[in-house]
Amino acid sequence: MRTSPWWAAAATGALVAALFAPLTAGVGSAAAPPGSTPVADPIPESPVRSSLGLVLEEYHQFPETEPIPEPTDARLMRHARINHIGEVPDRSGRKYVPDLNGPLYLLERRARHVYLDFREEFPDFYSGRGMGSGFGFVTFHPDFRRNGKLYTVHTEKFGAIGTKPTTYPAQPNTFLHSVVTEWTADDPSADTFTGTSREVLRLGFASQIHAVQQIDFNPTAQRWDEDYGLLYVAVGDGGIGLNTEIPQQLDNPYGKILRIDPRGSNGPTGEYGVPRSNPFVRTPGAVGEIFAYGMRDPHRFSWDAGGRNRMYLGHIGQHAIEAVYEVRKGDNLGWSEFEGRYLYDPADECNLYTLPEGYDDSGIVYPVASFDHDPPAGWPCTSDSGHAISGGQVYRGHKLRGLHGKYVFGDLVDGRVFWTDAASMQQGRREEATLHEMQLFDTEGNRMRMTDFVDDPRVDLRFGTDADRNLYLVTKADGKIWKVVGTRHTPWPREVERSIQDDLVAHYDFEHPFPAGGRELDQGPSRTLLSLVNGGNEMWNDDGAFPGSNNSIQTKQVDPTVAGNDDWKAGVWGENGVPSLERFAGAEEISVMGWVKMTGEGPALNSNTPDPNDRYNAIGLAGILSGDSDGHGVRALLELINVNGELRLVALGRRLDTGSSQTFAASQDWRELLPVGKWVHLAATFDYTTGEMALYRNGRPLDGFYTTAGDPWQVDGTGTSETLPRGIKIGGSYPQDTREQNPCDCRFDSLMFLDRAVTAKEVARQYRRFLTAAN
Repeated sequence: MRTSPWWAAAATGALVAALFAPLTAGVGSAAAPPGSTPVADPIPESPVRSSLGLVLEEYHQFPETEPIPEPTDARLMRHARINHIGEVPDRSGRKYVPDLNGPLYLLERRARHVYLDFREEFPDFYSGRGMGSGFGFVTFHPDFRRNGKLYTVHTEKFGAIGTKPTTYPAQPNTFLHSVVTEWTADDPSADTFTGTSREVLRLGFASQIHAVQQIDFNPTAQRWDEDYGLLYVAVGDGGIGLNTEIPQQLDNPYGKILRIDPRGSNGPTGEYGVPRSNPFVRTPGAVGEIFAYGMRDPHRFSWDAGGRNRMYLGHIGQHAIEAVYEVRKGDNLGWSEFEGRYLYDPADECNLYTLPEGYDDSGIVYPVASFDHDPPAGWPCTSDSGHAISGGQVYRGHKLRGLHGKYVFGDLVDGRVFWTDAASMQQGRREEATLHEMQLFDTEGNRMRMTDFVDDPRVDLRFGTDADRNLYLVTKADGKIWKVVGTRHTPWPREVERSIQDDLVAHYDFEHPFPAGGRELDQGPSRTLLSLVNGGNEMWNDDGAFPGSNNSIQTKQVDPTVAGNDDWKAGVWGENGVPSLERFAGAEEISVMGWVKMTGEGPALNSNTPDPNDRYNAIGLAGILSGDSDGHGVRALLELINVNGELRLVALGRRLDTGSSQTFAASQDWRELLPVGKWVHLAATFDYTTGEMALYRNGRPLDGFYTTAGDPWQVDGTGTSETLPRGIKIGGSYPQDTREQNPCDCRFDSLMFLDRAVTAKEVARQYRRFLTAAN
């Protein structure tokens, strides 16, 4: 317990101001020390693709709710901001689910009851800004069946700021309060709460981020254990730990996990007790409630029900690293000196730093598992790339084959689910536990991603469990609980033919939406982010081209009467070239291949001319722009274009930026090759050293002819111009959206761009692989 003289002094304005004044030196604000080197990719290894998969069944969907006040941040505009599921510890089998927007639900045999509604209980209730604002968490006392006590945390603003005293000095320029409340039910078995409540703890935060996240009791503690009935409170740094020492200082509660006794009274306000076994009770000037410290955003923690009942914390990082820590009494997780195993320099948002030789990291606890953000190529290093850890559970049930003893957690934004071996997640090990990315299946055996389950590029994933050790996934995007009802063991499908894997530069399978929306992540090594122009998220649809594919994108002309630059198309654009596509600079060979389905007739009406009957002379499919392109000119292109007055499927290439193009046209009628409503796999290859091109349909070569006599490429045995291509265009020209040209009313799936002219046999094998990839 802290000494009372500190508390009395801290109440004075001068000391409060000094406590939170910007620091000019020290751990949190110091630059990287001499001898350290920047690290742009702290965890170069990707998670291992596991053969173990989870089978998910929809368990319950909750009603739509709205934040208070109405938000401006699209990330808060969810179906329902449910963020946990647990079981009431009274042997009733009832599940509890909090919604950040106010309601606390009880589920009894899947029948739903509103047990409490914070919108009605607290006039200053606030959930309209900040990812964790609102009704953050609820936990029931382990003896709830007898004492009827439960505990909640919620945020307040409005009249609360400046009028309601905080337990400890609030952070400067307070934006909101986090409030822990004890509730005592008159009848613990009732479906709706009636009873009394009292405020236990109130803390003030300088921003809407990183307030109190989770509160919980240790469910593995027995009545005779010193930990029984003690409440853990995960307190974030309020967003100001970035440039201060606050998470490292023991004289404040911010950036810490606190442990309090809600039945005690020796705390600073008499509303709770400070356990004598806490690690800093006897440290002069320290907040006695601190159990562990050095945290940015301690998001979710849980205890392993087996083994030594270790406590694991999912900690959301600042720049690059999402980490799991095994947390013990008195631990220092290092923030804001460390992020993961690297030094953090607040002046450099683009890198973490190695520890120089002889650097003293004694007393710092490192993660037992972690993953990094791996942003797309060219993504600003000061911008959020859409990743955050969602701490999970060690599965100790016996119903799910192969899952026992595995810690299951995820990326709450994009919905990836991981497992690590709990036996390998221990402090002091030199190597962190290996991360495995899990496959997900619906109950019909379809392999899916969480973005498919929720039909949204941002999943907002959480995890929960019940008394029978069943595992649940919680998704805010659709307000649903998903129960894990089984596991499957099957090899992860390999979509790309092995012989062409090393030649792949960019690959868009349209199964990996960028969490911020409106863009697709590249599954090739270039990591070039593809923009879904004008249509954004609406361009995704659940019409996959081949077995195992769940999605494709739709392109189309929107309004043929106006040149409004509103056509749906996709692409990449860089006026000075796209560095991530450098393998196409000076390329000797190129291949473009992918699936296409015509969904309308073409060519489209020409919106750039006054003649209402005029049509474009081409239908744009997919290609790589030249180094001097205006958004139309290409280096390698699959397209339907007018050849001698007749539309034909063509491969069109240009070797030199300032040179002429050559076209290889298929002899067969394009309407036979691309019938409306039918998926077709197309490929075009370009050999710039010989002047040869080829076209393929469904794995077979197409007969055709060159449209220009002679040698328009000026072939000399070398490749293309050495300039960087200015991008990629799909479904129409001008990916920078400055003009409408050659729109395609069609769908695309699994588009690949390679820096080699693949052979006819490889095209055939790739086509066959698509048809068997799901097996």
